[in-house]
Amino acid sequence: MDKRIGFIGVGKMAQTIITGLVESFDGINELIFITNRTRSKGEIFSQEKRINLCDDNLALVNNSDVIFLSIKPDQYHGVLEEIKDFVRDDQIIVSMAAGIAIKDLENYFTSDKKILRIMPNVAVAVREGITVISQNKKVLDHELKLVVDLLNSIGKVDVIEEAMIDMVTTVSGCSPAFVAQFAEALADGAVLQGVPRDKAYQFAAQALLGTAKMLLELQLHPGELKDLVTSPGGVTVQGVATLEKLGFRGAVIEAMEACGRKIQELAE
Repeated sequence: MDKRIGFIGVGKMAQTIITGLVESFDGINELIFITNRTRSKGEIFSQEKRINLCDDNLALVNNSDVIFLSIKPDQYHGVLEEIKDFVRDDQIIVSMAAGIAIKDLENYFTSDKKILRIMPNVAVAVREGITVISQNKKVLDHELKLVVDLLNSIGKVDVIEEAMIDMVTTVSGCSPAFVAQFAEALADGAVLQGVPRDKAYQFAAQALLGTAKMLLELQLHPGELKDLVTSPGGVTVQGVATLEKLGFRGAVIEAMEACGRKIQELAE
C-alpha cells in the first residue's frame, strides 16, 4: 500500500476503519492522516495507532490521495466549503454520510472530482459487517478496486448502484439496532422463565449468529429455515403463530419504511 489516506473526523466508524487498515497492511499507519474537531480526541487516537494528526483539514487534503469524509451530515457543508478549492482532480473523495448523494458533493466543485459513497454497518467493528459502495463516472476501475481493498480489511464489500444505497442503508445499516432489540426481547422472555440474564443474552446472541451463518453459508431461504424448525403442532410454530398475530413482520417492515423516510428528510 503506497497511497496516503486521510480521514476528516475520527468518530467510531472512522476509528474502526483505521484500526482495520493498521491491522491488515504493514506500515500503513505512516500513510494515514487524520483531523478531528476535538483535537484532544484526535491526539489520543493518533498516538494509539501511530498515525499522523494534521493541524487542519487543508493540511490533510494536501497530504492525502484518498480522503474519507467521516463526519456527520450536518457538518458536510462547512467542511466542503473549506476544502473545495484545494481538492485535486486526481484525489479520491469517499463520503460516509446517510442522505447525502454523490451529486450533492459534485455540486461543490468547479471541476469533475472522483467521488465514492460508502455505507458501512456497525458489525464491521468485529469484521462481520458489510460495506456497500457506489462511485461516479470519474472513478476508474483500479481506483474503485483500491477503496474496495481498503474496506475489505473490516468486512465484506459490495459494489452497487447509488440508487440502491439508501434502501440498503435500512436493511444493512439500521437493522443491527432492530436485531439487538429482538435479542434483548428474547433474553427478557428467557429471564421471565427463570434463565439467568447473562446466560439468556449468550443463548440469544448465539442463536442469531448461527441463524445468520445458516442463511449465508447454506444459502437457505429464510422461510425454508423457519420450516426446518417448526414441527407440526410443535413448540416453535406456536411462537411463530403468536408473532404473526401480533404483527411482527409488519412492524419490521414499517420500521424500515420509517428509516427510509428519515433518510429522505436528511437528503432534502
